[in-house]
Amino acid sequence: MARLPAEPMLAAPTSSPRLPPGCAAEPKWDGFRALLAREPGQRPRLVSRRGTDLAPAFPEIVKAADALPDALGDIVLDGELVIWNAGRLDFQLLLHRHGRQRRPVGELAAAHPAHYIAFDLLHHAGQDLTGQSYDVRRGALEALFTEHELAPPFTLCPSSSDPDEIGLWLTAWTEIGIEGLCFKRRSQPYLAGRRGWTKYRVRDSTEVVLGAITGSLHRPEILHVGLPDPRLGLRYVGRTTPVGRGAAREIAEHLTLAGTEHPWYGRQPTPAFEPGAEQPAILVEPTLVVELTADAVVDGRGRWRQPATFLRPRPDLSARELIPLRNRPAAPEATRAAVGATRAP
Repeated sequence: MARLPAEPMLAAPTSSPRLPPGCAAEPKWDGFRALLAREPGQRPRLVSRRGTDLAPAFPEIVKAADALPDALGDIVLDGELVIWNAGRLDFQLLLHRHGRQRRPVGELAAAHPAHYIAFDLLHHAGQDLTGQSYDVRRGALEALFTEHELAPPFTLCPSSSDPDEIGLWLTAWTEIGIEGLCFKRRSQPYLAGRRGWTKYRVRDSTEVVLGAITGSLHRPEILHVGLPDPRLGLRYVGRTTPVGRGAAREIAEHLTLAGTEHPWYGRQPTPAFEPGAEQPAILVEPTLVVELTADAVVDGRGRWRQPATFLRPRPDLSARELIPLRNRPAAPEATRAAVGATRAP
């Protein structure tokens, strides 16, 4: 039986785009990570990295997996759900599939169908491949696509150790929405739930946990954010500039008022949390991850010296996946420098 791992293998951030020795590189896609399991005679399973059932949100992928020939056998794939729109990846359309729906999913799927980009094969034909090396799993994945002529919505993720090809991903491919690179050691097995890979991002952004807002639950104005901390539960790192009306609507869909169990309950991380504040902070359940652009400069307490800018919600991520700020690498170099570093001997 094709069993899904409890958690997928994860990647730790790196500030260098240089290909590490003994590694292969893959493009880092701007999409939703998803595990896909398919067995003949059973309904395919599509789950997020958090274990959420994604089948209702992406019925076209499940239907395509169900239509695969029985000769393919049982498979478990690790990959990325993406949606193409006007020649580039559109993360916003993915968000429309997640959470509360304004339109029926069938209409969304018909207007902008999703694709599944497979980058790992964890199980095939009764064999567990997670203990095999990346090279072995990659060879089996390529053979799967070739021998069974898998076609869209299924796509084989490119993999390369060629500096010229990798450099192209960081230049021409970023225009279509590629976020950066993922480096994978070729001799390494699949380590479920562990950060065995590394990832380089072209865009200088960071993911944090939304812990409080100013404004209201229906119209958040400023976001107060933090990072997981073993001692504090959630360590305050800063706030954002005021968010726009459209962004506020996106955020509001995920907000729930928090109670006394909140890590910041009874604490005053900033003046907004103090009694009598002009715009008092409202504690929300710290479950939503948001992506921001933030100044890399921090003060002695590890907080940003300047407000951050909101980019987008990341409901596909969980707080436990995030790395504390003190353990994060320096901000990435500019794309031009990145390409030069990739080509360096």
